[in-house]
Amino acid sequence: MSDFQRKIRLHKCHNMAMEIADHLILDPVIFDAIATTERELFVPSGMRHHAYTLDALPLAGNQFISSPLTVAHMSQALEPVGCDNILEIGCGSGYQAAVLSKLARRIFTIERIEVLLREAKARFEHLGIRNIHTRFDDGQRGWRDFAPFERILFSASVTQIPQVIFEQLANGGILVAPMEKGKEQIITRFIKEENGIKKEEIKSCLFVPVVDGVSR
Repeated sequence: MSDFQRKIRLHKCHNMAMEIADHLILDPVIFDAIATTERELFVPSGMRHHAYTLDALPLAGNQFISSPLTVAHMSQALEPVGCDNILEIGCGSGYQAAVLSKLARRIFTIERIEVLLREAKARFEHLGIRNIHTRFDDGQRGWRDFAPFERILFSASVTQIPQVIFEQLANGGILVAPMEKGKEQIITRFIKEENGIKKEEIKSCLFVPVVDGVSR
């Protein structure tokens, strides 16, 4: 890919970040991370003409790459800037992990659909991203070997957070997840405090649900 083509993609990224900023006041560092992560490289080739719209787009395995606006809301709620380690449950295309990789030292991301994880790993390698660690597993089990995590992000909707995940969240840490509430999904932030878990609902959203087990 030529330098000229990359400049075009980055220009489109920046314009997309500006459009997001019309809807959400972004931390400047998060704005820069979105503005420099080429979303076009994370969507199926047949959908690349839609890559810089604020739309969710289909992936393999009946999954979706989230809307860039949703990625921005999730990233902002997570408060990831300067963190040492973040766990993402639901790697999908790898786009959210790629954005977070510019904001924290280490990203640990789990995906239950093997083809999606394989494609995401290839994208990380192509982009020279070295601080994302991947695992093929049911993300609802977490990744105990590297716990506790300062931040945990669910990239799929859940009805409740498994206790084992809260156990892997550091004291003072933040967990962000799209929680199912009746017919709605709400981006929800949990903060682990000494005397329990503080919960805050942030915004309506739309994600595919968490599914048990793995799929090859």
